[in-house]
Amino acid sequence: MCAMEKLNNMTATGAREYLTFRLDREEYGIDILKVQEIRGYESPTRIANAPHFIKGVVNLRGTIVPIVDMRLRFNCEQAQYDTFTVVIVLNLRQRIVGIVVDSVSDVMELAPENMRPAPDVDSVIGSESVIGLGSLGDRMLILLDIEKLMSAEDMGLTVDLA
Repeated sequence: MCAMEKLNNMTATGAREYLTFRLDREEYGIDILKVQEIRGYESPTRIANAPHFIKGVVNLRGTIVPIVDMRLRFNCEQAQYDTFTVVIVLNLRQRIVGIVVDSVSDVMELAPENMRPAPDVDSVIGSESVIGLGSLGDRMLILLDIEKLMSAEDMGLTVDLA
């Protein structure tokens, strides 16, 4: 599916809400309906032979949750873990995954006229995982299809999204 088709599918339903978060100097948005909760960062238990961006797992009320450091996944400079560092716990079709981000900004509602197709450029994030770009005022968000991103083969997660 090309970027324009993805954007048309996204905007056909009208305004959507996105949880916005920061990684390094960039701001990203993910569908708020995929977010289960936001937690402070705690050191996970490391898993041998996992990809370098999978920090390990945590026990979240009896569920073992893999933790993905998005800074490492997107090849950002490794930032320090501080009081702003959070884990966004995602519910992706009954699979729970946590992503580590620098900080959570807010929930932003984007109307179709505030969304643009993503440019067709090679990047660390596969083009199939970028829905488009959202803008509101002077803010520019990279809108991610977090389900596709977390199910990408190079993630090493066994997320069955079929």
